[in-house]
Amino acid sequence: MNANRNKYNQVLVLGAGESGIGAALLAVKNGLEVFVSDAGKIRETYRSQLVAASIPFEEGGHSRQRIEQAELIVKSPGIPDNSMALAGIDRHKIISEIEFASWFTNAKIIAVTGSNGKTTTTLLLGHILRQAGFDVGVAGNVGPSFAACLSQNDHEYFVLELSSFQLDGIRDLRPDVAILTNITPDHLDRYGNSFEAYARSKFRITQNQLSTDYFIYCYDDPETTRLLKETAPAARCIPFASGHILAGEGAYEHHGILRFEIQQNTFDMTLEQLALQGRHNVYNSLAAGLASKIIGIRNETIKMSLSDCQNVAHRLEYVANVHGAAYYNDSKATNVNSTWYALEMFDRPIVWIAGGIDKGNDYSQLLPLVSRKVKALICLGRDNSKLIEAFEGVVETIVETQSAEHAVSMASLLSEKNDVVLLSPACASFDLFENYEDRGNQFKKAVRSL
Repeated sequence: MNANRNKYNQVLVLGAGESGIGAALLAVKNGLEVFVSDAGKIRETYRSQLVAASIPFEEGGHSRQRIEQAELIVKSPGIPDNSMALAGIDRHKIISEIEFASWFTNAKIIAVTGSNGKTTTTLLLGHILRQAGFDVGVAGNVGPSFAACLSQNDHEYFVLELSSFQLDGIRDLRPDVAILTNITPDHLDRYGNSFEAYARSKFRITQNQLSTDYFIYCYDDPETTRLLKETAPAARCIPFASGHILAGEGAYEHHGILRFEIQQNTFDMTLEQLALQGRHNVYNSLAAGLASKIIGIRNETIKMSLSDCQNVAHRLEYVANVHGAAYYNDSKATNVNSTWYALEMFDRPIVWIAGGIDKGNDYSQLLPLVSRKVKALICLGRDNSKLIEAFEGVVETIVETQSAEHAVSMASLLSEKNDVVLLSPACASFDLFENYEDRGNQFKKAVRSL
């Protein structure tokens, strides 16, 4: 158990969302005095949990005196480090909920980060471990928070999806197995439009690892391989790749065959056996299978689990066929690279629904795919100017909408038999929706009402 847990008697939790409420409940469970502060209005579901646990809180603003006097501040990942609320506060007493939760468990931790694929890889790993009979919790940036899980039950293993924002607030967190799926431009607005700063934030997943730990990385990703040489993590670095052969330990796909090898123990399977299809899911399956072999799961169990898992909601999720057009919900595609994989997957004309809050996107890498595949662009956002500027003259038809219902209605008018209607926004959702799940759910509801 982490020695930090005994250093503090009281905790101030900033932010009363999923991670903040989880941290507060975990603090109370472990006998700490806790106060929760939120700059906005606390959602009723979270407010009721605070009241039920007799946890004091404030909303509509942060008390400066409480922040200054706090022994330890557990900060929501949604609050930027340069927030005015934290101006002048000692950075050493500010941590993330992920770091805080790690103090209260001895579980083996498999941590997954990356610009794309981290949710699918995390859920794949959870599925494989459960199929193998492991006692496992899946948490972090997907599902319940790490702290919320621990406030209910500890587990022998945790598979954690970690965002760059969560990694920014770690101090001693040390994954036994760390996975970095890839690094492509995302959240640059949070990092002063510096791709280098964002990339190094992702690499924080390795900072406390020892030579007995493992770091699984994408050999095909140039930014990852560059930073790997510069940072030289202490962990054993194991690659995965697609389209070519790797020598030694690792996992790769070549000519339709996937091969996994750890300590000269090898197994193969075919692309057709994978339950999750598409190039992006080849990478996700390679990473998840490799981590599973590292922790000792039998080859046959890994192969079976990769063959029978279900697709992740809001990630290239088939919704319905309406008048011969197939509708797909890819609301989780909140950056350009994710949308690239979605567009690349289809070989039929696409009516593309995109837009939202631009995070410093460079749409130029999409131009070849869009010019070849997209027949119409439906912008779904409050401010669509950058999206329109990027694709005007490339896509013949561009329309603007400000609701999922209107976007789907326009898609129905613009699509024909054998077309694909694809919601793959390449942007964050917070201008019109609560989150990407809300955006995806509203899209699905609108499609089913056609």
